Parts: sequence; C-alpha cells; structure tokens
Amino acid sequence: MRHLLRMAAHSSRTNMHARNLAIVWAPNLLRSKDIEVTGFNGTAAFMEVRVQSIVVEFILTHVEQLFGDAPLGPDSPRRSLLLAGGPGATA
Repeated sequence: MRHLLRMAAHSSRTNMHARNLAIVWAPNLLRSKDIEVTGFNGTAAFMEVRVQSIVVEFILTHVEQLFGDAPLGPDSPRRSLLLAGGPGATA
C-alpha cells in the first residue's frame, strides 16, 4: 500500500491518483471468488469491482491511520492487538 501511495504522489505527471490506482489494482488485491466461480458479467461484475476499488481507495487515502509507522512483525504489539481483536479483547 505504501508503494501505491508513493505512486499516487506522482499523479500530477502520471494521472495515477489514488482512485485510478484503486481501479487498476483492486481486482488483484481483493480478488473475488464470486466473480470467478459464478462467472459474473455485466452489471454484477461491475458492481463487485466498484466495491473493491472503493475499499482500496479508502485504504490508500488512510495508509498512515491504518498502518502507522510501526512494522507489523511477529513481535509487534500492534500486530498482537489486531490479531486479538483490539484493546480489551479476550482470547
């Protein structure tokens, strides 16, 4: 996501801002088995890809809030909070 964010920083030259990057990358980042298995086409496939691109665009525009600067390695406190369901979650 950070790489795509760096690409978006050059949108004045490339016209690949967060929305365009999301449209291009969403089907690969959020692959939908529904589209592949059922053979969606037309409006249903368009709506599925639209939802995927909205999610990826949201992530791209909120990278710092979602991921911060801390690495999410195996010993990261942030990672354990995410896996446990957040602060106050019980296992």
